[in-house]
Amino acid sequence: MTHGTSTDLAIEATGLVKHFGATRAVNGVDLSVPTGSVYGVLGPNGAGKTTTVSMLATLLRPDAGRAAVFGHDVVDDAVAVRSLIGVTGQYASVDEDLTALQNLVLFARLLGFSGARARSRAGELLEAFALTEATNRPLKNFSGGMRRRLDLAASLIDTPPLLFLDEPTTGLDPRTRAQMWDTIRELVKQGSTVLLTTQYLDEADQLADRIAVIDHGVVIADGTADELKQSVGSSTLQLIPAHRADAPQVARIVEQFLGGSALSPEAGRVTAALHRADLVPDILIALREQNITVDEINVQKPSLDEVFLTITGKPADDTTEVA
Repeated sequence: MTHGTSTDLAIEATGLVKHFGATRAVNGVDLSVPTGSVYGVLGPNGAGKTTTVSMLATLLRPDAGRAAVFGHDVVDDAVAVRSLIGVTGQYASVDEDLTALQNLVLFARLLGFSGARARSRAGELLEAFALTEATNRPLKNFSGGMRRRLDLAASLIDTPPLLFLDEPTTGLDPRTRAQMWDTIRELVKQGSTVLLTTQYLDEADQLADRIAVIDHGVVIADGTADELKQSVGSSTLQLIPAHRADAPQVARIVEQFLGGSALSPEAGRVTAALHRADLVPDILIALREQNITVDEINVQKPSLDEVFLTITGKPADDTTEVA
């Protein structure tokens, strides 16, 4: 089932606010999500990620601000928005008393599939998510990971133009998680847009074209993974000479080009902040001219873990109350 869209932005949100009693869970979130991309939303537990997704998906009404999905206002044109989106939340929405096949057929029929097409699509998804052997098993006999896989499969029965995945791989084993990543990439190749909330920083690094970091209900950083990494510090150059006695000379040469270095005499390792990657060949030429052999050379970028900790002041697995 396909749906037409007419805007370069799948989501455009400005100043979204949501209160729960005296608690302001979302405090003016702005988002611009390009069509045909994976947009990652990171943040500690309680940052407002799930509440933001719920407003964008028309499950909660914003208290202030506005948001549009493919140009349709999420409040004034909620019915149109719902026809363009798929949503997978943090908790399974499948029926415990039905089998895996019955659940998927039910969802497909609700989406307008014929009986034959519903059964065919259900079979495709059961195979894709390695659930074929559990086709006729009641869900009450499923493990947590199997339930999660079935919930994800249900969200993909109809390939929507925009798919909200709220921490989709929580509780999945590494193999199934990798399969889900491949599924997300394939969806985008087919033209869908994905908004992904996650606390797995490697997941955002692997999948997201752009990333927004939310904390205390506000977007505090936005950019590509590389842009966010660069914002917290430069790359680091590490050199280990073949002969430890050469380390001081290596350090002096590095300083000539980069303006500073740190020497670890015990490890014989020289490290320096690398603001210009194009200087690395010049350093290697200078070392060769001094007949210094290098056993190992590494250029390391800051990780998303460092970005997250630097700009939120918390590790990604911080366990405060979810909002």
